Amino acid sequence: MNEVQGPSRRSLLYGAAVMAGSAMLAGCSSGDSKSSDGGNGKSGGASDKNESPSNAKGSATRPLTPPAKLSEAPSLAALVKAGKLPALKDRLPDHPYVLPHNWVTSGKYGGQLNLVDMTTAGGTYGSVREHMYGFSPLRWLNDGQDVGPGLAESFESNAEATQWTFHFRKGLKWSDGQPWTTADVLFWWQDWTLYPGTGQVPPDELRSGSGKVAKLEAPDAQTLVITFDKPAPLLAQQMAAYVNGGDGGNGRIWSMPKHYLKQFHPKYTPSVGEDWASAGGAFVKNYLFATNPDCPTMTGWKLKSLKEGSSMVWERNPFYYEVDKEGQQLPYVDEVRVTLTSDQQVALLQIQTGKIDFAHCSFMGIGLGEYAGIKASSAKANTSIQLWNSGSGTGQMFFLNYDFQDPKLRKLFREPKFRQALSHAVDRSKIQKAIYFNQGTPTTGTASPMSTEFNADQQGKQDYQRWRDSYLKYDPAKAKQLLDELNVKDTDGDGWRELPDGSKLALEIDFPADEGPDAKKVDAYMEKDWRAVGLNAKRVPIPPNSFDDQWTSGKLMGHTNWEVSNVGSNLVQPYWVVPIESSRWAPLEGQYYAVRGSDMESKERDVDPYKRHPPRMEPEKGGPIERIWKFYDQAKVEPDPVKRSSLIWQLLKIHINEGPFFQGSVGNYPVMEVHKKDLHNVPTHDNLAFGGLTGPWGHPTPAVYDPECFYWEDPGKHDV
Repeated sequence: MNEVQGPSRRSLLYGAAVMAGSAMLAGCSSGDSKSSDGGNGKSGGASDKNESPSNAKGSATRPLTPPAKLSEAPSLAALVKAGKLPALKDRLPDHPYVLPHNWVTSGKYGGQLNLVDMTTAGGTYGSVREHMYGFSPLRWLNDGQDVGPGLAESFESNAEATQWTFHFRKGLKWSDGQPWTTADVLFWWQDWTLYPGTGQVPPDELRSGSGKVAKLEAPDAQTLVITFDKPAPLLAQQMAAYVNGGDGGNGRIWSMPKHYLKQFHPKYTPSVGEDWASAGGAFVKNYLFATNPDCPTMTGWKLKSLKEGSSMVWERNPFYYEVDKEGQQLPYVDEVRVTLTSDQQVALLQIQTGKIDFAHCSFMGIGLGEYAGIKASSAKANTSIQLWNSGSGTGQMFFLNYDFQDPKLRKLFREPKFRQALSHAVDRSKIQKAIYFNQGTPTTGTASPMSTEFNADQQGKQDYQRWRDSYLKYDPAKAKQLLDELNVKDTDGDGWRELPDGSKLALEIDFPADEGPDAKKVDAYMEKDWRAVGLNAKRVPIPPNSFDDQWTSGKLMGHTNWEVSNVGSNLVQPYWVVPIESSRWAPLEGQYYAVRGSDMESKERDVDPYKRHPPRMEPEKGGPIERIWKFYDQAKVEPDPVKRSSLIWQLLKIHINEGPFFQGSVGNYPVMEVHKKDLHNVPTHDNLAFGGLTGPWGHPTPAVYDPECFYWEDPGKHDV
């Protein structure tokens, strides 16, 4: 979720905050954030004791029995009495989704919740959608360790995991009261994802191990059958990942309101245009429920109004399919008002002055450097601060371009000893103190410590620690030794090391010119430490609008401003551990994998890899990427979980023994959640199974903790 940090600048309190913030964070920490516990340590405990009325931990893993008695918000009951809304029993499915979190207590109806979100011109408000989990067939529970029901009440697969059957709740309704059925899934699939001209690409989870697209069938209004030509054992986890679809990085939406959108589709309404080229603009304008109030939604709140770049208002969805354990239909809060701003300082000031009721600070690029200021203003603003674990495997990071276009430098970058020298040369303790206020865990750079393989047993925890610590030690002498062994020495006496052939070596730390301040500070520490071992390293800003194109074509040396965050198995979001696309550490080889099995695979074989369209190259025979691909191709179609886990570990051992392919700084650092003290059911760090998992977009936070259950102690004080 926080791979790319948005634009920000430090407050004037920053200079004092390094010391004051460290002391404050240490005071509220549980004391074991730096423990070697495989990622389960608490990186900053609860700072306020009254934030959740319950000390219960985690969430039920099995669906709860629907309550016998149901109730609703008084405002909806009044509409029912006036004949303006159907009775509650006719609005809810036969078996509503029952809130599974153990920390939640029955709440009160009413009031308004004020949020803030960063925006740009023409934004699609992906962060706002991360507050609601309505569209997903399945949902993550317990910080990504379990998968539970969502729109689907139950599901199963055959023994080979080639056919999956999903049983959706009978009686689901869109926010306009129209029935939700599997026809809405097929509309999303056939008339949007696969429809000619839309430019959509079938998602990874609906492609088999051979690359062939799955077959989706709906035998009836509540049943969906997905069939693959090869086993697809990870489908359930992949369906829980991401939330609410559409543009803006939120993944798949899985269903669209056919009854509403068909009026904009040329297949159903020819008058809008003969084909997608003429009709698609109107469809795209209307299908996003976060920008079009008329588009029906399955989320707990529905858009009421939008003032572009200024504000948006969401009102209770009277047909939302979730209830609490007492049978009260959610959400509790009547209305959500979102202030939109492009200035991080505006967002920060609103939090500090108490104008915002709940803030997931990573959405605004507000890091731990602002903790002291927010804490100092908390009494007047009536706010509490929670520190939820990020689950990041790296913190701010760096990686070389494994496919850099210069052959001499590419050969050097592919040498494990060179990358290991870079890692040993960096003093992460300084980064931990200055950027993360002595929170989190210094790391070589790994996948998320929350990954299921790392928490399955004690051996998994130990192997994770081995990866985390593999090239972690700050050891400039070791770094110099490794460089000497590669014959990367200062041969001309100018103080800088040259390439083995004696030519100049200038190591560029390329970064998007608009990267956030934390990333810039980490870059500066790396630059200084690499120069200290004789490498002529320098930071090079790149125009943001050209960065991606230069990276994927092999023109840039290195990359910063990202983090590694993933959820569930390492293969649910495999992009960091397996190069299968072009944006990460092996862009051309990743692109080569992406076109495997397509018509493009056999084209341009006689063309220079850097001049192909798109640029792509085969991996070295017997090299690490070819071996990683081999294990990945086997693991992703292996239905036996034990055998699959073994293959995943074979893959990860290549990272441990021949890496680091990406270099981290401080992992699993805490992320601030700020909320009013009289807002209840906001989970504490200790309520959450692993202390939280805020990092990956594929684990939609705070949606996984159901903000629909947040409620005011006295709703009358927060009336709309």
